[in-house]
Amino acid sequence: RYCGKTKNTVKLNVNKIMSKGSAVQADRFGEQIPFCEPYWYQGYHSPYYNENHKKFREKVRNFVQTEIEPHVEKWAKDPNGYPKELHIKAYEAGITGIIYPKEYGGTPPEDMDPFYELIMSDEMNRGTPVGALGQAAINSMAIPPILTYGSDYLKEKVARPVITGQKSCCLAITEPYAGSDVANIRTTAVREGDYYIVNGSKKWITGGLMADFYTTAVRTGGEGAGGMSLLLIERDSPGLSVRKLETQFDSCHFTTFITFDDVKVPVKNLIGEENTGFMQIMLNFNHERFLIAAGATRSSRVCYEESLKYAMTRKTFGKRLVDHQIIRVKLAEMARQIESTQDNIERVAYQFKMGVTDFKMGGQCALLKVMASRTLEFCAREAVQIFGGCGITKEGIGKRVERLYRVVRGVAIPGGSEEILLDFSMRQVVAKAVHLQQNQKSPAKL
Repeated sequence: RYCGKTKNTVKLNVNKIMSKGSAVQADRFGEQIPFCEPYWYQGYHSPYYNENHKKFREKVRNFVQTEIEPHVEKWAKDPNGYPKELHIKAYEAGITGIIYPKEYGGTPPEDMDPFYELIMSDEMNRGTPVGALGQAAINSMAIPPILTYGSDYLKEKVARPVITGQKSCCLAITEPYAGSDVANIRTTAVREGDYYIVNGSKKWITGGLMADFYTTAVRTGGEGAGGMSLLLIERDSPGLSVRKLETQFDSCHFTTFITFDDVKVPVKNLIGEENTGFMQIMLNFNHERFLIAAGATRSSRVCYEESLKYAMTRKTFGKRLVDHQIIRVKLAEMARQIESTQDNIERVAYQFKMGVTDFKMGGQCALLKVMASRTLEFCAREAVQIFGGCGITKEGIGKRVERLYRVVRGVAIPGGSEEILLDFSMRQVVAKAVHLQQNQKSPAKL
């Protein structure tokens, strides 16, 4: 008994309350087959989104459907990728400028929060499986160090033209011998008067062919993290060359190899103070991993949607695929992982909204990115299994899941490999546990 009432009475009252609440439906948007869209698109309530978020969601989807989706296949085969003019269109449509400050051309809404960027990433990845407008995400990773640590000169030189879509900026950190092991980069920047002379190479630099600027990690001091700096290097600098790298996955954005051969970079292009670049990079990784997770989750959802719709029509042994229990189990497991990852992304976004620092969110973002990449790996595999032969063919009804299957490793490795991120998160846990234990053993202060 509870407060003089029986358990059955309490249960009936709860059911009555839930029944009343269920009569009030949230707005609906997009596909209404369960789990083909995020829950708040399908009549479920959320504490995170308001009417302005919903308007922005519609704006992004309309832009993708009219300006991107009709051209995706053509751009995927074009050696030059998608047109740079798309950046200007997206900015003028009120989409890509929302995450930047007004003083440099940004167009943030009055109630700007991380959920706007989550919506943008989600909707872009729904309709652009080959990286169309992918530079918008790369700009958002390369510009923050300049806005946070750069001089007024660098902000004026780079921020406004990139934010307004006139130019582009890439993050150039990874090297042939230093991927997740960022502290061991070898590209050097030796100061000679008013210039740094840069030598070395960068590999797997997404968007390198589109970039006008590179936010580049260089070694200005000794070994390890304490000898790293960030330099802004311009694309047209003598001695700098860029070439496309062929990848496992289709792309109209491309990843690249950059070579620096005695490249002269003005000292005034130093971002922040010399030998402080490592921490600038580390704090910037959280945003990158958040965006990768958001895009991967929508790609997982696309795998589920394509598989479910195919299973509803394809017949084997006299009945639809979806009428086979094993297929329903596959779809259910896909949905379970997708919804769990969606909840995790929104939880992380809410922490950022409430001002939790990047320093504290490192482990959370690391685990989120791993969760998202493994969800995509599972969903892509199961989607191909459901499609059968159609799922391994680059044409026809299964070409979308075939393409996404080849994207998986391009999500699991960039931004920190799964193994590195899992270890990183637990190293933080152990350090915190040791700190707490030491405090408990310390004598009480009088």
